[in-house]
Amino acid sequence: MTDTRRPKIALLVAPETSASVLYGLYDVLGTVGPMWPDMTAAEPGEALLDVQIVAASAAPLRCFGNILVEPHAAITDVDQADVVVVCDMYTPIDTPPRGKYAVETTWLRRMHAGGAVIATVCTGSLLLAESGLLDGRTCAGHWAYTELFAQAYPQIRFLPGAILDRSSEPEGVITAGGVTSWQDLALHLIARFCGPEQAARTAKVYLFGGHEDGQLPFAAMTRRVRTQDAVIRDCLGWIDDRCSVPNPVSAMAERSGLTPRTFARRFQAATGQRPIDYVHALRVERARQLLETGSDAVDDIGYAVGYEDPTFFRRLFRRTTGLTPAAYRRKYAPITAAMSSGPPS
Repeated sequence: MTDTRRPKIALLVAPETSASVLYGLYDVLGTVGPMWPDMTAAEPGEALLDVQIVAASAAPLRCFGNILVEPHAAITDVDQADVVVVCDMYTPIDTPPRGKYAVETTWLRRMHAGGAVIATVCTGSLLLAESGLLDGRTCAGHWAYTELFAQAYPQIRFLPGAILDRSSEPEGVITAGGVTSWQDLALHLIARFCGPEQAARTAKVYLFGGHEDGQLPFAAMTRRVRTQDAVIRDCLGWIDDRCSVPNPVSAMAERSGLTPRTFARRFQAATGQRPIDYVHALRVERARQLLETGSDAVDDIGYAVGYEDPTFFRRLFRRTTGLTPAAYRRKYAPITAAMSSGPPS
């Protein structure tokens, strides 16, 4: 007798979840099967996936943005699923959610032990880290949480450039990167459980494109540094507007009044980076802004941010962002063009 059971996908939501991720996944996964024939022949088909929203309680809740969510079930009432997707659950970039989701993480471990694939989107990977299911594994998540993972979960190798990390899929774990990577996860799950043809049809219906460049082209190169070291704090403020100066590390060390070795040690203790790496990050961030908003030649931009050797600049830019300067400019050209054209008359 043929098994006609539809694969069951549970979407785990919390008050910190963004509606775009939750309802985006629910809409797309729930229309696999009906949508394509409806759009091409006006004859809706049968749903191929059984998708439900679950939460710690079955009571209605408000997710991020005060958007109403009415779960189909409480997680305590769900004992079986083919896939559990942990939607994004916002937490500050310097605060791990210790003990905040004890009920959810216990349930995730139980579902994983029962054979469910556990998948996450964006900050959902923090719940998986809290559950212990990521210990010893690699992990994708939003690039802004790179430092938090390094500090709070050193047993996990975080991949800030990854859109979809499937390296642990044979062991039942998939993690996706920043917020809109839910689209890549959805297409992968559709291909796995419904076949690649259904995934391709879904991409066509919803106009999904890939994130083949990864997350690095979107990641901010520099973050605000909070330090109690007044000397280093002064140097950070000074170099922020002068990153193109010649010999920037020597200039900062001289300003600090410290020996070069002491300065380098205190700088790394305060920022987590070597002084030269911090300067490179500042310079690449400035170059990105110039590429996004201006039309100067790439070599001229490299020189403007402090690099006399254009080859070195191009190589550094690509290593840092994952794209050549020219490719980066092309990526953002449609956005900047729309901004500069203004509203239609």
